[in-house]
Amino acid sequence: MANQTLDLSDELYRYLLSVGVREPDVLMELREATEAEEMSMMRSAPEQGQFMALLLKLMGASHVLEIGTFTGYATLWMALALPRDGKLVTCDVSERWTFIAHRFWEQAGVQGRIHLHLRPAIETLDELLELGGAASFDFAFIDADKENYGTYFEACLQLVRPGGMIAVDNTLWGGRVVDDANREASTEAIRAFNRKLIDDPRFDLCMLPVADGLTLVLKNHV
Repeated sequence: MANQTLDLSDELYRYLLSVGVREPDVLMELREATEAEEMSMMRSAPEQGQFMALLLKLMGASHVLEIGTFTGYATLWMALALPRDGKLVTCDVSERWTFIAHRFWEQAGVQGRIHLHLRPAIETLDELLELGGAASFDFAFIDADKENYGTYFEACLQLVRPGGMIAVDNTLWGGRVVDDANREASTEAIRAFNRKLIDDPRFDLCMLPVADGLTLVLKNHV
């Protein structure tokens, strides 16, 4: 038994993927298509996608919100975990990246569950709230521009039901959060976001060293 999270070598990580991740062929094909693009580092890790899919099944989730689609890899993991009548609202501003996503969503047969909004995410979030969407989502996943994490999170906290969950990606930010010399806007934004969450009584939270850091927030019932 270890009393601290393992630092995975490349060999150990390959082992984890080989015996610990059941990645459907369509997801593998989407991952490989994404890796051919110059921004492939923005894709979620397979073990993270599978973990979130498992959370959705454990929760019995049917209504999911995603901020940041990219090529739709995490989107597809989550959509496959939803029931046939489930709905996933995903927000992005890039026609180029989401064009790739559509082909694989259709191939997987889940395009009817996925509702893509191509505009600034805050506009979609505001509209959902204006239309009475508060407390209507079971799960939200935030993985977009870091400077707006706080804004996205507050909107998601309203949109997710009591007992629902928010997952926030990149909260360890490649280790840059502990590099005092790094004053980039995105790094400072992640630092501020993490500090804000730790003392907030509105939810329970757990930061996990999954991929680039995944913080899970469980919204209180009160």
